[in-house]
Amino acid sequence: MTHRISGRTRVLGAGIVAGVLVSGVAAASPAVAATAPAVSCTSARAGLADKLRTDITAALASRAGTIAVGLYDRTTNTTCTLRSTTAYDSASVVKVTVLATLLWDAKKHNRYLTDREVSLAKAMITQSDNTATSTLWKQLGLTKIRGFLSDAGMTQTIPGANGYWGLTQITVTDEQKLLKLITARNAVLSDNSRAYILKLMGQVISSQRWGTPYGAPSGVAVHVKNGWLQRSTHGWRVHSVGTFNGNGHDYMITVLTHGNSTMSYGINTIQGVAKVIHRDLAA
Repeated sequence: MTHRISGRTRVLGAGIVAGVLVSGVAAASPAVAATAPAVSCTSARAGLADKLRTDITAALASRAGTIAVGLYDRTTNTTCTLRSTTAYDSASVVKVTVLATLLWDAKKHNRYLTDREVSLAKAMITQSDNTATSTLWKQLGLTKIRGFLSDAGMTQTIPGANGYWGLTQITVTDEQKLLKLITARNAVLSDNSRAYILKLMGQVISSQRWGTPYGAPSGVAVHVKNGWLQRSTHGWRVHSVGTFNGNGHDYMITVLTHGNSTMSYGINTIQGVAKVIHRDLAA
């Protein structure tokens, strides 16, 4: 399923992006050259941070586009980041946030999901169904979505306006916060809610299980949600978020990209990063 948006929105988005770029150029000093950010890693395991930093950097060395990476492994207290606060159009990655908001709101009202909500949630996550997402987005409304983001500490996430959930602005920092909430006990999401989100992310159809799961060792439980969207600026946005548990590890990976010439190019970039992360953590 290709997540395209209307020509009207595409033009509007291009205008906004162009305005930001113009103002940014005007404010910059022409004498200062832009410096590409470097991968940053820390770890409680000796040598692991250096290994990950070297291997992720090598995996991205020949890749075009703007790429942001987040890794956190609870077991070894390992964190890696690249462009952690750079904003991207969410595409369908935001669907995990929509489901989390639905469950957060149901918990506040001490109720179970209705059969209709269960059906919509399953289609939204496992098949990346856009119609189901639009229905739930409209049902929740921006007030509830912003309420969840506030409780979750996802201060860098800006919901898309006028029903355009795919234009929600997301960052690696906030996506990693969400994955941490889903994978450990907390006061925002109930244990049942967390288990339900992971269950659906574990049932994503095979054709959409690319990205961060690539290279995951056997015996590791994989939960994933991907997003892809083409617009007239920055080409294809291709994103993947995943959580991985087993073989003595408990970790999560976010890779956000735009400026891809094709969807496949973006997928290959993400999978190049995922492959070395899984390999290094398993070593």
